[in-house]
Amino acid sequence: MNTAGIIDLVPAALRRRWAQDGTYPNKPVFTLFAEKASAFPDKPAVLSSDGIVTYGDLLNAALRLANSLGRAGIVPGDVVAYQLSNHWICCAIDLAVAALGAIVAPFPPGRGKLDIQLLVRRCDARAVIVPDEYAGIDLCEVIESLRPTLLSMRLLIVQGISREGWITLDSLLDAEPMDATSLPEVCPDSPVRLLVSSGTESEPKLVAYSHNALVGGRGRFLQRISPANTEFRGLYLVPLGSSFGSTATFGVLCWLGGSLVVLPKFDVPAAIEAIAEFKPTFILGVPTMLQRIAAAPALERIDKSSLLGLIVGGSVIDEATVRRCTEAFQCGFINLYGSADGVNCHNTLDDSLDQVLTSVGKPNPSVCDIRLIDSAGREVAQGDIGEITARGPVSPMQYVNAPELDASYRDAEGWVKTGDLGYIDANGYLVLAGRKKDVIIRGGANISPVQIEGLLMAHPDVVTAACVPVPDADLGQKICACITLREGARKFSLVELTDFLRDKGLEVNKLPEYLRFYRSLPLTPAGKIDKRALADEAAKVGDVERKAA
Repeated sequence: MNTAGIIDLVPAALRRRWAQDGTYPNKPVFTLFAEKASAFPDKPAVLSSDGIVTYGDLLNAALRLANSLGRAGIVPGDVVAYQLSNHWICCAIDLAVAALGAIVAPFPPGRGKLDIQLLVRRCDARAVIVPDEYAGIDLCEVIESLRPTLLSMRLLIVQGISREGWITLDSLLDAEPMDATSLPEVCPDSPVRLLVSSGTESEPKLVAYSHNALVGGRGRFLQRISPANTEFRGLYLVPLGSSFGSTATFGVLCWLGGSLVVLPKFDVPAAIEAIAEFKPTFILGVPTMLQRIAAAPALERIDKSSLLGLIVGGSVIDEATVRRCTEAFQCGFINLYGSADGVNCHNTLDDSLDQVLTSVGKPNPSVCDIRLIDSAGREVAQGDIGEITARGPVSPMQYVNAPELDASYRDAEGWVKTGDLGYIDANGYLVLAGRKKDVIIRGGANISPVQIEGLLMAHPDVVTAACVPVPDADLGQKICACITLREGARKFSLVELTDFLRDKGLEVNKLPEYLRFYRSLPLTPAGKIDKRALADEAAKVGDVERKAA
């Protein structure tokens, strides 16, 4: 057990083997970054509308923050939580905390008071960093209201206007840079970042990652995607504080020596402008983000020749979205299946479009091995459907302060149960076959919303689509289709929609009984479609109709 009380549930012999065979760098992340900054101090590290921050600039800022945080009492094993919009300062915080041997726990903007309380309390955060306000909410006031329940909290840091009881982030950056020779010795197998995983639990989960697992696992995944002798310049549409965004500081900067392009929040015109101005080689986002950009006429008018590929994760991707995006962005499409819990499988730029449409690539044991099991935990034969389990260099250490989750999802050999179903095809590719818990049960029949959503996306006027359950006294659940349309398109009726789906071959018992149109579908803080919010709204509509009847 380390100073933070976090233990590693992956067998130590496996971690040693990955260090010995070179899979892991076996160096702490700050050391890796400092080596890159020494080699090319003037290279752009983070590009945004605020300007360019070089590797040398970022190293200097990280050492200033490390000096201030160390003087304020942050020691190895302490947790520093933050909730900030995408900005170069997020990378500086990641690096400064890592340099001190402490642990960073970012969570995406948009988390409400209840989630903030759960996350900060669960990780026993010693310090918290928030902006003075976000989306009209006074986040300092939220933290202050929670302070009596957060017994470990000692240091409150605000980005923005100074207020009583808080230290400003700017004042921490005003310190002299810490002498790198005075930094503590940090074990690369110790925890460095906590990732938020919502999953299907009622409360968000926190997963602990070591230096080696972040860089040698998540960083190596990016390395496998990027062609040799090509600089990785990634436009991150997802929050840096999300699981998907964790590859930014630790993968792109510390491992690849590449560059990040960031936006303070997702915005279609700003994303298109960033592609034109900063020439990224890859764009990292979730399907709904790429769908909205692809539908914007302005995308056609910019130079997209720098783009090599779209790295798209967060949910199952339908054929229509893949085809629209490859045509609109004029680059490759990488279908990523991954999560904070420790699973990773993805296509590469070498895969054919047919392989991208039908699979999530070949499992790569140098990042993450995949094993499919039956209900008794036995490995199934190739071609048979089983629950996807994962273990490899990318595997996290454990769930934070949640032994019940470790007991439910981890086994003694370090394998993580994902709750997803899939099979390995004849060519060795992983094919997803649905989520065990993500089904709509109508009249006793299990219906996968993914199948219906894929057909909805084939409609020429549909930009994004999601299907959610509506409670029903007779059938248990009915289906509501939630849709956004391309600009200028006419709203169609439910009958017109079901006729379209029947023409596509959908069975009658799977046809939606409700239809709702949105300007844009609500998103979770991680950028995924918020199906829970959609289901709550759809349930109210169903309730009104039942009362009227």
